[in-house]
Parts: sequence; C-alpha cells; structure tokens
Amino acid sequence: MALFEIETPSHIVITWADDEDDARAALEENYPNEEPIRITKRPRDVWVISKAVLGVTGNARASELARDCLAKAAGDKLHAIRLYMKETGVDLDMARKTIESNIVYGW
Repeated sequence: MALFEIETPSHIVITWADDEDDARAALEENYPNEEPIRITKRPRDVWVISKAVLGVTGNARASELARDCLAKAAGDKLHAIRLYMKETGVDLDMARKTIESNIVYGW
C-alpha cells in the first residue's frame, strides 16, 4: 500500500491505497460529493503538516490549549478562536491559524 494525497475543491484527503483507482474509491466512499482535482502518490510513508508554514510557532502547550478550546466550543471554530484569544491574548490571525491547524488533529 502507498500513501495518496487527494486534493478536492474543499479538502486535502490523505489515505492508504494500493493504487490510484483505490484512492479514488476511498474518496468516493468517504466524500461522495467531492471531485478529485489532483491525486498524488506520496514518496514516503508519512504525512507531515508544518506548523511553521501555517504560521503557528511556539511550544506544545499552544496545540493542547487550542484543542481544549475546540472541545469547549463543541467544534465551533469561531467560538474556539474567541476562546483561544481570551486565554492567550494573541491576535485574531494567530488564534485563527492555531485553531485551524489543530482542527486537523481532531479534538
């Protein structure tokens, strides 16, 4: 199996598949209303999201706090951003980047 990256208009889906056809099938099964724009077989067996590229820097506490804010907000991103700003004193842009980067980890 290989790791595939499937880009759609709304998502970047990462999935294990035997080949491109299986990757398309996984997208269809999980996101039936999404059309693939690009399907790429990844060269390695891991997927990494760089926090620095997203503009999120600092310690691990930021991620822990962001996930806590998401949980308190029951997944409501805007409310979580407001909570994060209140807890940390960061500006709107940094709070948004931190919350959004942690949404992908699950909360």
